[in-house]
Order: sequence, then C-alpha cells, then structure tokens
Amino acid sequence: MNHSLSFDRTNTSLLGRWWWTVDRVGLFALLALIAIGAVLVTAASPPVAARIGLPHYYFVTRQQVFLLLSVGVLIVTSMLREQEIRRMATIGCLASLALMALLPFFGAETKGAQRWINIAGFSVQPSEFLKPCFAVVVAWMFAERRRTVGFPGYRIAIALYALVAFLLIIQPDIGMTMTVSAMFGAQMFLAGLPWLWVVTMGLTGIGGIFLAYLYLPHVTQRIDGFLHPGLTDNYQVEKSLEAFASGGLFGRGPGEGAVKWSIPDSHTDFIFSVAGEEFGAIVCLLIITLYGLIVLRGIWCMRHEENAFVLLAAAGILVQFGVQAVINMGVAVHVLPAKGMTLPFLSYGGSSLLAMAMGMGIWLGLTRRRFGVLEKMKPKYQ
Repeated sequence: MNHSLSFDRTNTSLLGRWWWTVDRVGLFALLALIAIGAVLVTAASPPVAARIGLPHYYFVTRQQVFLLLSVGVLIVTSMLREQEIRRMATIGCLASLALMALLPFFGAETKGAQRWINIAGFSVQPSEFLKPCFAVVVAWMFAERRRTVGFPGYRIAIALYALVAFLLIIQPDIGMTMTVSAMFGAQMFLAGLPWLWVVTMGLTGIGGIFLAYLYLPHVTQRIDGFLHPGLTDNYQVEKSLEAFASGGLFGRGPGEGAVKWSIPDSHTDFIFSVAGEEFGAIVCLLIITLYGLIVLRGIWCMRHEENAFVLLAAAGILVQFGVQAVINMGVAVHVLPAKGMTLPFLSYGGSSLLAMAMGMGIWLGLTRRRFGVLEKMKPKYQ
C-alpha cells in the first residue's frame, strides 16, 4: 500500500507525520477564519475600490491570492522543526529591522505614517513580519539565559525590544507598539524575570501612552474622541455602531450593508462592522468564538510544556494574535479608542495576512510534538 496517499497512522511520510502531530483543532479554526475573511473582503472591498477609481474586484482578487499563499505559509511553517523556526525567525527579525530603519528615508507615507516600503512593485509593511519573528527571538534569548549561566539573554531581549519600540514610534505606529509591548511583557512574566523588572516595564508602558497623548496630535484626538465623543469627529466609529444596530441578530444579508459605502477603511480596520451589518450578531459571536478557541487551545496545548523556548515563543505569538483581535473588534464596537489595526485573517492586507499565517504556523509547529502521537509512533520511524 502506498502510505503517501493515505492519512492513517502508518503513514510515515513528512505529510503523514505532520497530519498526526499537528493540532487539528487549532488548524481548522484558523482555516475557518481564513474562509470567513474571504467572504467578508468580497463583501466589503468593492465599494472601496469604486471610491478610489480601481476595478470593482481589485481588492477581492488580490486578497484571494494572498489567502491561498497564507494557507501555504501556514502549513509549510507548521512543518518546521524547532531549530529551523529559530533560524527563520532570526533572519526575519534582522531583515525586518533593517527595512524598518529605512522607512524614514524610503518609506511610502499614508495618512501621516511611514509604515510601508515598496519592494519589487509590492508594498510591504515590515513591522507585520517583525512581530512573530521578534516573539521567537526574544523567547530564545530568555530560554538560553535560563539554560546557560552567564549568557546575557535578558539584556539582549530588552535591548532588542527598546530598538523595536523606537522604530515603531518614529513611524509612528502606537497600536503596533502596544501590541509588541503586551507580548514582550507577557514573555518577561513567563520567563520568571524579577517583579521589579516586570513592574518597571508596565509603568514604562503607561508612561509611554501618557507621553503619546501629550505630544502626538493624532493620539490625543483619538483618546479625546473616545472619552468625549461629542467633542471630536467620530464619524467612522459612529457609522460602525449604526452598522451593528442595523444588522441585528441575523444581519441584513450578504451585499446588503450600507456601512461599506460610508467608511473608507471598511475592508481593513472596520471589517468587523461589515460582518455585524450583513451577517448579524450570530456571525460576530462565531468570529469571537473562533478567536477565543484558538487562544484557549494554545494555552491548553502548553499546559504541561517543559521546553522554556517553546512555551515563551508560543505564548508570545498567542498574545499578539489575541491582543490584535481584541483591539480591532474593541474599536469597532467603541470600547477602545480608534486605532488602525487589522483583524487577523479577516481584514484585507497582504503583509498582515502572510505575517499572521507565519506566526500561527510557528505556533502549530512548536506545539506539534506535544500531543504524544509522535512518541507512540517512534518504532515505525526507525
């Protein structure tokens, strides 16, 4: 029998071993999000394309290509071994930092921010690819410090974080800085650093937000608009809330929504509003459930984890995944100040989609052997 064509437990091929050791619950939840994203971008993006004079399905066709690529990246990355993941993340982190350093000089400015750089005709956001790579590299430094006495892993990790935060702030990208800071803080806590360091990190973050409010006008405007809705222009958030109210429990139906015609960023920052209006609260709850399932599944997979690197890297990736989803959906329902941030796997955006696929592929790859299936099958591999 040709085992390469079957998926029973006797299949010892690379694909067979991957299938029986990967977390299929997490994998299918991620694929479900990707499928929902394909539907939502198809519903939300044509009006955006029409407003800026592009072909009707310009964003739709591009997103379908990115979605197919993201599935490939997700699966291929989840097949990598621990050493290969560290190598890939180190190269990715260095490349992303180099590109981010070039943004002030060669970056394309959009809405007052320089976050994108054109490479071979494609617009790339280096900070998106930095996030998963940074999580892995920091986890490696923390884990190596615990394994090797005298290794300055903590200092390297903190210095790297300071560099990343600086490069993000000068773009400026406060939302991404907050996401990376939350991830780094969680990894510091799990790594067992002294409480003084963790508290100092937290106070520094609060101080950074306060300084951003004082000295960055767009941050001031957004926070004031959240705290005092009547004082500033909250057009997009108001339209978003109207969309949820209009959609009700079951939605107005695919293609019947009005919010995508009035919000410029309906296919990116406010894709959740489109879901609420056209598909209703039921589908929104399904989306929230999928995000929660993935994060909780990740925690469950690591409940008996003894490998410090795997624990810290997977935790960092799950934190950034969860925080990014919470920020996007929180802004859409006006429980958080407005912040341009994509909803993982649902919003339009090639860099965001591919980088998130790489990050979650790393999570699936690092937790593969934790299910014990590979250990039971060891005699068949020898």
